[in-house]
Amino acid sequence: MLALSAQGILPKADYAIFADTGWEPRVVYSHLDRLVREIADPAGIPVLRVTSGNIRDDALDPGHRFASMPLYVLNEDGKQGMTRRQCTGEYKIKPIKKKVRELLGYPYPQRIPKSVFVEQWVGISTDEFHRAKDADVRYMRNRHPLIDLNWSRADCIRYLTSIGLADTPKSSCLGCPFHGNAQWRTIRDTSPQEWQDVVAFDAAIRQGNARANASGNPLLGQAFLHRSRVPLDRAPIDHVTAAEWAARQQELGDHAPEVQELEDGVVDGCSPWACRGAEPAQDGFGLTA
Repeated sequence: MLALSAQGILPKADYAIFADTGWEPRVVYSHLDRLVREIADPAGIPVLRVTSGNIRDDALDPGHRFASMPLYVLNEDGKQGMTRRQCTGEYKIKPIKKKVRELLGYPYPQRIPKSVFVEQWVGISTDEFHRAKDADVRYMRNRHPLIDLNWSRADCIRYLTSIGLADTPKSSCLGCPFHGNAQWRTIRDTSPQEWQDVVAFDAAIRQGNARANASGNPLLGQAFLHRSRVPLDRAPIDHVTAAEWAARQQELGDHAPEVQELEDGVVDGCSPWACRGAEPAQDGFGLTA
């Protein structure tokens, strides 16, 4: 959408906002710098970087209130579950809303008049039109330009390729539990330092929220980053079934979604208003507050 705006295909955006969790892969930060340098700056579109902190550091800090990730949990009796996903709201949506209020001239807790609002573009394509929703506050009105253009994910990829951005990486936390095996392998095989980082983090969150543990309220089992509920450095990330391989060859895939996600993970990465991970069931699991 930034490139479409810069090229005049979409109206010129007043601002672009990147919500930084503090734990994106290095390639994402490098790509963002390139977008600013080659696309946003020449078009006169300011790119604002906002943050609520470093999600990795916060998770391991017993003195910090942590918004939980959707970790895979193995209970003591063998039952499986997932912890609540609060990270998108805390580290993506919250800092964006804060910045939008500032841009409108009404920082919290000032009341924003009904007539004052921003038009916010959300990058959902026609493949996932069901994720297109209205904003939950009056001062933000969502628009979905890719759907208006009738663009699919494949159309977006073709466009990015045509302007030299075929290597656009997925934006998501380095240790996001919604990674598929292909994403975990990419980290391991191309960035040893980042791989050691996520392996160490996986081991550190085994008993859950550091603050909850410190206060005597531990997790009701063990937590893991990989859906196999095995330590990440021993998880079966190299196993690719015939069905998974076939699904990987197709941009959208004809196999069951859970088969494709096992290999490819969440297709488009993390978006503030359209996190692709399904809402996890609680089943009595969860990090204590």
